[in-house]
Amino acid sequence: MREQTPPKKLDIKSFATSATSLSGQSLLSNFNRLTEETQGLGAENTLKWAAQGELKPDPAGQAQARLHLQVEVSLPLTCQRCLSPVEVLVQIDQSFRFVATEAQAELEDDASPEDLLVLSPDFDLAALIEDEVLMDLPVVPRHDTCPVALKLSVADAGFEPEAPKPNPFAVLAGLKDRKPS
Repeated sequence: MREQTPPKKLDIKSFATSATSLSGQSLLSNFNRLTEETQGLGAENTLKWAAQGELKPDPAGQAQARLHLQVEVSLPLTCQRCLSPVEVLVQIDQSFRFVATEAQAELEDDASPEDLLVLSPDFDLAALIEDEVLMDLPVVPRHDTCPVALKLSVADAGFEPEAPKPNPFAVLAGLKDRKPS
């Protein structure tokens, strides 16, 4: 496998203008936040990525830079049900549209079907890939069916059940029977 890490500096405008395509495979260990999320497990797992730039007109007819991103990676996480390892496959197929300013991005965000990002001459594609994978992780990773039987007991091992108490009405009935006539 020839490793090809995503660029940390990418001129999005020229990337989109030339309709360039980049792709590669990178070890999970190259992504610090993903390595931290997996607790160092799977550092040798491969993250496959592809990015395609293009210019498309906006509703006003102005050409705008766009980026189509595809990512696939299998991450070893901890199942929150049985606490054993679980492989979580993350697949991303996302489009982004670039705008001039943060204010414009906020203004158009709700109406836009794509995610909006601010145009930058030194855009960090590696950080975008890592961000998208982190946002796509399940909140509670778990197996569909856990490989080990779960003991669903809430009592402590040293817990002894309380001895049954006598019924207070039975005690009263006993007193009534002993009452002299």
